[in-house]
Amino acid sequence: MQAILDRCKDIQLVIFDVDGVLTDGSIIIGDDGEEYKAFHSRDGHGMKLLQYTGVEIGIITGRTSKVVEHRMMSLGINFVYQGQRVKMPAFENMLEQLNLKPEQCAYVGDDWVDLAVMGRVGLAIAVQDAAPLVKEKAHWVTDAKGGKGAAREVCEMIMKGQGTLQDQIERHL
Repeated sequence: MQAILDRCKDIQLVIFDVDGVLTDGSIIIGDDGEEYKAFHSRDGHGMKLLQYTGVEIGIITGRTSKVVEHRMMSLGINFVYQGQRVKMPAFENMLEQLNLKPEQCAYVGDDWVDLAVMGRVGLAIAVQDAAPLVKEKAHWVTDAKGGKGAAREVCEMIMKGQGTLQDQIERHL
């Protein structure tokens, strides 16, 4: 675990996939064609806490959904790339905009489309219920499943590695 905490120290950007990472992977489509997703409230709170420490949050997802736009806006996440079947261009765009190196980034994924970016970052993370190949390629696999607290676990691990977790806990006492 110390090796993971060491990798966390220089992380300035954490990028999350959506379906299967911030959600459980279910895609619910209503009779009206509207798409619905369920997000875990503690994941969102963890993302806000991490932002308070100065770490940026980014989203790269293969699908396009209004609900993702609304959820990320409510969390104050400015780097949201939807409809990215190939995720590397969005990743490179974020690096350029934030003037970061790949090793200053963490990426959280669950499926094969995430592997290219995971192979470039300083900390590649798979959620517990990710595809076996993704778990194999990750530096770390969360205990929680996608949409069930995995993002919060990631945020807390980064804060712990950067020495900011206790400050965030104390803000709530």
